Amino acid sequence: MPFLTAALYKFVELPDFAELQAPLLAVCEANGIKGTLLLAAEGINGTIAGRADDVQAVLAYLRGDPIFQDRLATLEHKESWASAMPFYRMKVRLKKEIVTLGVPDVHPALMAGQYVKPTEWNQLIAQPGVVLVDTRNDYEVSIGTFAGAINPATASFSELPGWVEREMQSGGKLAPVDGIQPKVAMFCTGGIRCEKSTAFLKSKGFDEVYHLEGGILKYLETVPEAQSRWQGQCFVFDERVSVGHGLLEGDLELCRSCRDPLTDAAKASPLYERGVSCPGCHASTTDAQKAGYRQRQKQVDLAEARKQSHIGAVQSTSQKP
Repeated sequence: MPFLTAALYKFVELPDFAELQAPLLAVCEANGIKGTLLLAAEGINGTIAGRADDVQAVLAYLRGDPIFQDRLATLEHKESWASAMPFYRMKVRLKKEIVTLGVPDVHPALMAGQYVKPTEWNQLIAQPGVVLVDTRNDYEVSIGTFAGAINPATASFSELPGWVEREMQSGGKLAPVDGIQPKVAMFCTGGIRCEKSTAFLKSKGFDEVYHLEGGILKYLETVPEAQSRWQGQCFVFDERVSVGHGLLEGDLELCRSCRDPLTDAAKASPLYERGVSCPGCHASTTDAQKAGYRQRQKQVDLAEARKQSHIGAVQSTSQKP
């Protein structure tokens, strides 16, 4: 497959992050790279794609250009391949947080829990008493997760702190037993949300908090399927929609109204209309909105018949968490 996709993030102090936006965008565009990168005072996050040499050129720039003053020299990334370009434009955005938790004074670079390598993850989560928490959103969990994981049923990452507070106060899985906090293992797609989640738990007094290094993507890349505790597919925030073991592209597609992944059952529902609605969003859009989506889908269908790409077919999911 011709297109290399690189997912990356790093919590690191970037007080001058606004000044980095223009030169970073220029380097990406000069190399024909597409995707989304987020910059904030707490670091960098995003996914980019392009021809292999061009992606490597951008990664080399991030790790070695003096503009970053060696702050990203140890930046790690995860690679996978796509049969078609998974993005339609290049964006470098400035944000308050590179992943929005909405809780002040949570600093993953200083407070995060303990990394656990993918090859050691099965051993950890098999231990009695370990509370395994999926820090992703409900629409992601719906197509795949680790066996035995708790689904907080959040619609966005910023809802997770509220769930943690309720679990602690209501005698749930995160409540202390005989005054002792439980051992907690957390995971997410690429590592960024679970790293920030463990920092939040540390701020709430949890001592034994662990997170999956490199996230689900690194686990699926590293751990043989025969030894895997992963069930289903992993949602990704680009036009591939999902990947499975070995990071092979899945067979799901997106609802172009709400951008949730569509299973066969969802597409068989009478509430599903291609490009217009699915069971998850049918009741939340107006008739006028549905009419607009139908017009957009008509243009998409015409472009497909002419073997042309249509930008209206794509609504980037990169910011959905």
